[in-house]
Amino acid sequence: MSVLPHHLKYAETHEWVYINEDGHALVGITDFAQEALGEMMSVTFPELGGYAQAGDEVMSLESVKSASDIFAPVSGEIIEINEALEDDPELINEEPYDGGWLFKIAPHDHTELEELMSDADYQALIDG
Repeated sequence: MSVLPHHLKYAETHEWVYINEDGHALVGITDFAQEALGEMMSVTFPELGGYAQAGDEVMSLESVKSASDIFAPVSGEIIEINEALEDDPELINEEPYDGGWLFKIAPHDHTELEELMSDADYQALIDG
């Protein structure tokens, strides 16, 4: 069973979102997703300062098994990327909810967060 922190919101496309005290959204992939992808080999980041619409493909991850597109769970400006992943993409596998975060976005519309899933809803999705 995958680990699912209760304080996060989840997208059907297997990204998680944490809204920090500044109102910015920290985004990563779930433990379930990193397990399915396998060992990470490289990361293609979104453009800093670029605008993403919720549901847009913003970056990709390449693992030993496949390449996978990562989508913006909310609309907004990309304000930070996790540069540590350039040298150590395996952090995504080792710490999917901590050191393996992908990017930070300044949400344009906080009501989009209401459309994301709780941990229980996401667990039901991956349980099929």
